[in-house]
Formats: sequence, structure tokens, C-alpha cells
Amino acid sequence: MPSIFSSEGKKVKEISLPAVFHTAYDPALIQRAVQAVQTTRIQAFGTKRGAGRSNTAEYIGVRGKPTEHRTINVGKARLPRLRNKRGILYGKVASIPQAVGGPRAHPPKVQAVNIEYINVKERKKAIASAIAASINPKLVKARGHLFDEHTFPLIVDASVENTAKTKDILKILALLHVEKDVEKSKDSKRTRAGKNKNRGRRFKRKKSLLIVTDGTKPIYKAARNLAGVEIVQVQSLNAEHLAPGSLAGRLTIWTENAIHALAKKEAV
Repeated sequence: MPSIFSSEGKKVKEISLPAVFHTAYDPALIQRAVQAVQTTRIQAFGTKRGAGRSNTAEYIGVRGKPTEHRTINVGKARLPRLRNKRGILYGKVASIPQAVGGPRAHPPKVQAVNIEYINVKERKKAIASAIAASINPKLVKARGHLFDEHTFPLIVDASVENTAKTKDILKILALLHVEKDVEKSKDSKRTRAGKNKNRGRRFKRKKSLLIVTDGTKPIYKAARNLAGVEIVQVQSLNAEHLAPGSLAGRLTIWTENAIHALAKKEAV
């Protein structure tokens, strides 16, 4: 049976884990659930209605029109041309994709469905599988996390949830021998490749600890500013929290109350 650690890093008692921690590992299902969460953040985008066509270009394929009006049998390609007379742009091709300033051939559609849906039972099973992966030392090591197997899995007593200062959280992490993982995340800051660096997402950083509590506690303000550390209520837990980038096995600190909340949820 896993042990519960106090804020001093000492073993207080042992606890029996709920059945959800013994769920079979299903990486394909976890990946589907993570993608379903990620696609909900996609904002619909498309082109402006009438873009590239706000001009006087017109194609007149009638032979009965005067030469200055028709666009066939005049020794030019049969394409829509600007009609502004006496101007330097008279006769210039426009309003078609291959013309300068013309519309896009196949622009993105706002009505396109970008969200990937997943069944409720599949989503719950994926979260359960990711929860079980969080206490599997092989999967946690495969993600590159740094921890001590003597204090793994990381379960702390309820008093840790009342920690209100960041310096106290750092002391607790040091006593649990996971402070190196936070330092690794802090040192991993790098500039993102591609255009997104100019769109408010200039830097990237590796994910570190995930702290799971039962309800909103003072520890939220104490831990939220640590590099790579996330803190979430057990009621709001999703697959992406436990498996960033669809790779399960995130180093997770469970509070005693969070474990009891999971057990109570199973009993319902």
C-alpha cells in the first residue's frame, strides 16, 4: 500500500488506492481524449465575404457589345477585367485567384467543424487510464521526470492543501525529492519555432508537476507561479492535465482529500 507523506516529508500512514488507479493503460484512447480537449480551443476563422472582388472587374462574353465593353474577340484572354475608363488600371485582370489582389481559390470556411468529439464513456475511461499511468514509475520516467522512487507515488496529507506561501511549497517539494523536476522545467525555457513566436506565444517550457486537490485551497496561489507546475481540482481533471502532448505518465502529487474524492465518485 502506498504511503501518505506529511509537509515535513515523513510517512504518516498508508492508504488503499481506489480501483481507478488500477485501470489498464490505453495510450491510443488517451491520445483521442487529449485531442478532443485541444480542439475545443480552436477558434473559427475564415476570409472576409467579398474579399478580392470589391472592384469593377467584369467578364462580358457577348459578341453584340461594342469592342470597348466586351471581353471576347478583342485579342485578349477571356478574363474579367476592370471597367474604370481613362484610368491606368483599365483592362487589368481582377476578381480571379490567379490575378494580383484576387480572392483565394479555396479559402478556409468559418462553418468548418474543427472539434473532434469523443463519447462520454470513452472520455471517462481515458481519464481513468491516465490516472493509473500517473503512479506507474516506468511511464513517469519515460516522460523524463525526475523523482525518488522511495517517495513514489506522491500522496500528501490534507494539511498540505492549506500551504499559502510559495517558499513553503518549495520546501515540501524538496522533502519529497521532486524539486529537481521543477528546476529542470525552469531551465527549459526556449524560443518557439515558427510564426507563433510573433503571436503572443514566443516561449515554450517543459511541463513539470501536476498537483491534484479537492476543491479550491490556499495552495492554489502558492503553487501556480512555479515553472511548469499546474494545480487542478480533482473534479476538473481531464486527460490533457495528466497526459500533456498525449503522453501519459505525468509526475503527479495527489492530496489525501483528492484520493478520497475519487473513491467517493466510484461509490456513487
